[in-house]
Amino acid sequence: MEKLLLSYQNPLIFRLILALLLGGVGLSASADFDEGVAAYKKGDYATALREFQPLAEQGDAEAQYNLGVMYENGEGVPQDYEAALQWYERAVEQGSAANQHKLADMYYFGEGVLQDDKAALQWYERAAEQGLADAQFMLGFMYNQGRGVLQDYKAAVQWYRRAAEQGNVYAQNGLGRIYYDGKGLSQDYIYAHMWASIAVYGGSENAVKLRNLVEKEMTPSQIAEAQKLARECVRKAYKDC
Repeated sequence: MEKLLLSYQNPLIFRLILALLLGGVGLSASADFDEGVAAYKKGDYATALREFQPLAEQGDAEAQYNLGVMYENGEGVPQDYEAALQWYERAVEQGSAANQHKLADMYYFGEGVLQDDKAALQWYERAAEQGLADAQFMLGFMYNQGRGVLQDYKAAVQWYRRAAEQGNVYAQNGLGRIYYDGKGLSQDYIYAHMWASIAVYGGSENAVKLRNLVEKEMTPSQIAEAQKLARECVRKAYKDC
C-alpha cells in the first residue's frame, strides 16, 4: 500500500470535483500537486517538497499528508517525527480516513508523540468506520490483544471480517487464527484453514505457518473441504464466506 495518496483512478478529475465542492483549489493548485506527486515517484524529493509545501500551508489535506510522510521518512528533509505528527494532525481535521489511520499509527508506535494505545484506538476507529481496511484490521487486532480497550474477541472477529472482505491479508490470517483458537467464535479447523489459505493466496507468509499448523489437526477430507471453500471465497471476492 503506497503511503502517498495516489490511489485515485483519475487524480485530476478528483481534484476538480473537490474544487467545485470546497472552492479555492484551482487548476494551478492541481497541477502543482500532480507535479509534486510525479517528482516524489521519481525520487526528486526537493521538487516534491517545493510543490507540496505551499499547498499544505493553504490547507490542502493531501499535500499536508504527503508532507507528513516525507518528514516521517526523512525524504527531502531531516527525519522529524514531531513535524510529521503536526502535518498529520492538520490533515486529519479534514476527515480523511488515510490521515486518521496515519495519526493512529504514530500514537500506536510512539513516533513523534508519547505512545498511547487509547489515542491510537480512537483514530483507528474513526478511519475504520469510514471503511479503511488497514484501520479495520488494526482495530480488530487491538480488541484481540486488549490494547487500549478491554479484550473482546467478538469485536475482534467483527473488525477482522470487515477488513478480510476487502482483501486485507492480515485480517484474513487473523480470522484464521481466531477460528483455530476458538476465541470469539466456535473453533473450526476447516474455516481456520480456509482463511489461512486465502491469506497465503494474497501473499501472507505468516499465513503459511498457520495453515501448516492447522493441517496437523485435520483429516485429508477436511483439508480438501477447506481448499474448496477457499477457492469459492476468492471467486466471491471474499464476501459471505
